[in-house]
Amino acid sequence: MSPHFSTRILDVTTGRKETVTDLTHICEQFLAETADGRDGLLNLFVPHATAGIAIIETGAGSDDDLITALHHLLPADDRWQHRHGTPGHGRDHVLPALVPPHATIPVVGGRLELGTWQSICLVDTNKDNPERQVRLSFLG
Repeated sequence: MSPHFSTRILDVTTGRKETVTDLTHICEQFLAETADGRDGLLNLFVPHATAGIAIIETGAGSDDDLITALHHLLPADDRWQHRHGTPGHGRDHVLPALVPPHATIPVVGGRLELGTWQSICLVDTNKDNPERQVRLSFLG
């Protein structure tokens, strides 16, 4: 593998409830180990059909607001064509169209170039799959 490209798979337990999991610190640790002070891009990818990556403020209620907004946009009821799993699970398969399964963040001097209140989060509304993977890739 090129010394300018590093990748790692994270195993994330989201549990059996809808969650917004902050991955920012894990991303910073990954860059501290791999970026070596270089500029580049950090890409996150979730290889699941029912989860996404969002860049939002956390800790001030925005993460809960996101889950509430998703409840309004994607209610967990019987309107969905996709009908296996828990009731309303079909909406989980629509989630990645609104919260994409990927994000790319600039890295300058080995550090994330996020805004003051921005955090990188895994968004998971699927109560049927408590174990997730996230691929982190740094291209320097």
